[in-house]
Amino acid sequence: MHTRTASPGFGLGLRTDHYLEVLAAPQAVDWFEILSENYMVPGGKPLAMLDRIRRDYPMVMHGVSMSIGTPEGPGDDYLHDLKKLMQRVQPLWVSDHLCWTGVHGRNMHDLLPLPYTEETVKLVANNIRRVQDTLGRQLVLENVSSYVSFNSDSMPEWEFVAAVAEASDSLILLDVNNIYVSSFNHGFDPLDYLKGIPSGRVQQIHLAGHSNHGTHIVDTHDHPIVDPVWDLYAAALRRFGQVASMIERDDNIPPLAELVAELDVARSIAQRVCAETQRPRMETFA
Repeated sequence: MHTRTASPGFGLGLRTDHYLEVLAAPQAVDWFEILSENYMVPGGKPLAMLDRIRRDYPMVMHGVSMSIGTPEGPGDDYLHDLKKLMQRVQPLWVSDHLCWTGVHGRNMHDLLPLPYTEETVKLVANNIRRVQDTLGRQLVLENVSSYVSFNSDSMPEWEFVAAVAEASDSLILLDVNNIYVSSFNHGFDPLDYLKGIPSGRVQQIHLAGHSNHGTHIVDTHDHPIVDPVWDLYAAALRRFGQVASMIERDDNIPPLAELVAELDVARSIAQRVCAETQRPRMETFA
């Protein structure tokens, strides 16, 4: 049965640009999310830095190459290395993406969308259960941004995400920016997406920036978060409660202080939403 971990607050993606700043002084960050593949190595500076930083901060592992949506599923070697890193880091949870990233052992280094069909639900759920059995814990899977759809789609994306989570007893990493990007590209209401996700399965929320090209939006993680995404984040918190939230920045990386300031915006929104939901309603009398 699914068990969502209690929210540990607000995190940031750990990037090499910020190693020294993180080590130099305490940061207003509750936890860091690491890109798993960067540390699935036999040794070297990345692991040495990780070992030092994790003494002071909890960690979350987030992968980009599991390719849970391929028919054969993740390779045994990949899962062996992932489990070895998990045992070293002792993360709060382990996540990856609800997508495929390559075929026949060849990684295309992109997060490619899946057809939203019952057949895909069954295939992906079987792969997830195998991964969960190997790791000995639930897997958390993220919705990806998309720019094309399949003619074979038989359900909207949010129904597909929910069905996979229920069929595999896995948890959801809800990327609010990805929802916004895909809603713009495909013309659906992002609030419908939120309504279709089972609240008890949302383990974490991602926030990020994107590049708006007028006719379409690309999920680039190289800009500050825009107001419509902040608004959608507030709506997500109203639906799902105080879920662990973090900011991703993968390019045009600013000084750590700028990202911590942006994280403070997320904190303030969460505090405002919490105050709204706890405020007693005024009774009216006829």
